[in-house]
Amino acid sequence: MSLLKSATIAAATAIGLGAAALATSVQAQDLPDLGGQSVVVVTENAYPPLQFIDPKTGDQIGWEYDAMNEIAKRLNFKVEYQNTSWDAMIQAVSDGQYEIGMTGISIKEDRKEKVDFSDPYLRSEMFMLVRSDEERFNDAKSFAAFETGLVGAQPGTTPFYVAVYDVLDGDEQNTRIKLMETFGATVQALKTGDVDMVLTDGVAGKGYVDASDGALKLVGGPLGADDFGFIFPKGSELVSPVNAAIAAMKADGSIDALNKKWFLDYKLGG
Repeated sequence: MSLLKSATIAAATAIGLGAAALATSVQAQDLPDLGGQSVVVVTENAYPPLQFIDPKTGDQIGWEYDAMNEIAKRLNFKVEYQNTSWDAMIQAVSDGQYEIGMTGISIKEDRKEKVDFSDPYLRSEMFMLVRSDEERFNDAKSFAAFETGLVGAQPGTTPFYVAVYDVLDGDEQNTRIKLMETFGATVQALKTGDVDMVLTDGVAGKGYVDASDGALKLVGGPLGADDFGFIFPKGSELVSPVNAAIAAMKADGSIDALNKKWFLDYKLGG
C-alpha cells in the first residue's frame, strides 16, 4: 500500500498532478449529492489508530474520522458524531438510533442479519514483528511450540485477540501474553528482550522494520485477516452513496494516504 513516488522532472510532475486533480474532479462530479443533510455517526473511540481520543488535546481523531469526514465532504452531508460502547453499537444501529456505525467492525455473516455493511474500506492483517537475530521460531506454529516465548500486546486490541486465538491456545488469561498500555511499549519491550514477539499491522510493521536500522524483522505470513466496513440500519439509502465514495477514495489514492498516515507515520511518531 505504498504511495506513488513523485516524478523526477518538474514538468512531468505538474502534468501528473493536473491529471490527478482532473480525475478527482470527475469522480467527485459522479458521486451522489446528499444535499447537506445531517447524518449521525456513532463510534466507540477505543480502537487506535482507527478512532480514539488524542491524549494531548482531547480531540476525537483517527483513520475512520478522517475517512468519514472525507466521505461526508464528497457526498455533501454533515456528520454528527456520537459515542456508545462496542457491545451496544450493532444493536443500536440496527434499531435506527444511529445512521452509521464505525469502530473497526469486521464484516461477518451473522452481523449482516442485523445491519447492512458498506464495501470493505480496510483489510487488517497481523504480522509477527521480532528481533532481527531471532532464530527460535519463524511463524505462528513454531512460536506456539516455543513454550517460553512471550508476546507483548495491548488488552482488547486486534493484536491481543489474534495472539490469543490465532497463535496460542484461545485462553485470554495465557501468561505468555504480556499486557502493556501502549503499542509503543510493546515494541520497546521487544527491542529490550522483555518479550519475543509483537503482532502488528503489516503496513506499520514494515515501517518499524525500516526505521529499526536492522534491529527488527517480520516473520511468517498474515494472521487474523479481517475486512472492516461501516454499518447501517437494514435497507439504509446511505449504503450505496458511501460505497461510491469509498470506491473513489481507493481509486485516487486517498485510502493509501490514510493508511500511511495512521498505520505508519502515527505509530512511528507515537
